[in-house]
Amino acid sequence: MTATELPAETTTSSPALPSPVLANAALASAARIGALVRDARRHRGLTQQQLAERLGTSQSAVARIEQGGQNLTLELLGRLSEALESELISVGPAGPTHLRVTGGTPLRGSVTVKSSKNAAVALLCAALLNRGRTTLRNVARIVEVDRILDVLRSIGVSATWDAAGRDLTLQVPDELDLAGIDADAARRTRSIIMFLGPLLHRFREFRLPYAGGCDLGTRTVEPHMIALRQFGLAIEAHAGEYQATVAATDPGRRTIVLTERGDTVTENALLAAARTEGTTVIRNASSNYMVQDLCLYLQLLGVGVEGLGTTTLTVHGRTVLDADVDYTISEDPVEAMSLLTAGIVTGSELTVCRAPVEFLEIELAVLAEMGLRYTLSPEYRADNGHTRLADVTISPSQLKAPIDKIHPMPFPGLNIDNLPFFAVIAATASGSTLIHDWVYDNRAIHLSDLTRLGADVRLMDPHRVLVTGPTRWRSAEVVCPPALRPAVCLLLAMLASRGTSVLRNVDIIARGYEHLYERLVEMGASIEVFSD
Repeated sequence: MTATELPAETTTSSPALPSPVLANAALASAARIGALVRDARRHRGLTQQQLAERLGTSQSAVARIEQGGQNLTLELLGRLSEALESELISVGPAGPTHLRVTGGTPLRGSVTVKSSKNAAVALLCAALLNRGRTTLRNVARIVEVDRILDVLRSIGVSATWDAAGRDLTLQVPDELDLAGIDADAARRTRSIIMFLGPLLHRFREFRLPYAGGCDLGTRTVEPHMIALRQFGLAIEAHAGEYQATVAATDPGRRTIVLTERGDTVTENALLAAARTEGTTVIRNASSNYMVQDLCLYLQLLGVGVEGLGTTTLTVHGRTVLDADVDYTISEDPVEAMSLLTAGIVTGSELTVCRAPVEFLEIELAVLAEMGLRYTLSPEYRADNGHTRLADVTISPSQLKAPIDKIHPMPFPGLNIDNLPFFAVIAATASGSTLIHDWVYDNRAIHLSDLTRLGADVRLMDPHRVLVTGPTRWRSAEVVCPPALRPAVCLLLAMLASRGTSVLRNVDIIARGYEHLYERLVEMGASIEVFSD
């Protein structure tokens, strides 16, 4: 086939449906694909709104797709095919995904925060504890979730999406097939370490592939080992695997003092304590948003958990957990901060709806000190019945550098994952801001990539950058760093930069964000997705 040739008709698995176009995605016409989407939707008897609900997007976005006016990513084409039960396009091999961003234009309107990635992966791991059915509602459709699901399915767990692709039902078999584990998926996520807590209840010996994830420097897993040792777990690392043995422990009361107030360490201790007979007290526990979601889920399973939202958790475990439960995951404060940052750096009037303000209070206080003008709606509860939400409306503001350095702390301090966004915000402010990322060995180094777009970012050491503004942002071509939040920071800076920028190799952004580009486009951003 030449570059201009497209077959007029081929066979489909469902002959009654309109014929699909088979072509390389980079050559396919958006208008022709839009017409195929429209015809397939009508054939299925769906309205644009009903299709939008299946896709988790807006009716206006579906209308743009059908009119040929929407950027079509390979991921979106796949979801369209799934929602319409028809292969709209067969995609040949493609290179990495890139973004072409034309910036310098304010955003407008409103955007709704999606559910938490970190809570979703913790709850997927927690489902291994339950002999009954677990239904998780409002699950983020992101790569990190898909990787955990690939691992779960490979060991025998049934995981089924509902028709709209938002709710996920999991059923764990009596026997898990750890020999069949998808080692590639497991090695590409650090979240696999949270399998240790549930699996120690099911095996006397087992193996797990090494954890992976973002390139943020070496992070020791020793705090996990210290916490789980009291449940009889011993770990040795050999040939790219954790080799685990589990010894019997005496029932009764145990107290664990975590050497690091980490989120996943706390979650692992909770998962181990949930099915351990007796009472476990966890001190120096994280009380962050994903930990609270996990505690609420465990309570639905019948586990007694006291101290929710504090640094001391008391868990009354049960050796058998067998309940059919439904749990709705709360909204993601890091995504909320990302969207707020997009509005701040572009000088926009923007409303971020369903923001979990209880996990953004320090961030908003710092932004207020820097001069950000914003208003909050009256608070309301998330669908989990617990998390406090509000709609945050920001206005164009003249920002100034804060007097003190900006640094993260365990909740209720400034969120570690929100810290990078302050580098972009500080670059728009007058004066110099010291940003101290003490947690990760080299994430601050990635923030120095903002200099490519005109920012004055001076690397002081692997943990600190000095940002001086205000910045006259300029367009540039930049390769995405191998770290999620700094990658998003570059995208947001490009939204503020006049001219057209290119951000290359952006696949890492899909690890933590659902439909981010499409949602920014709906607010007025000019973003084109393309592949080599």
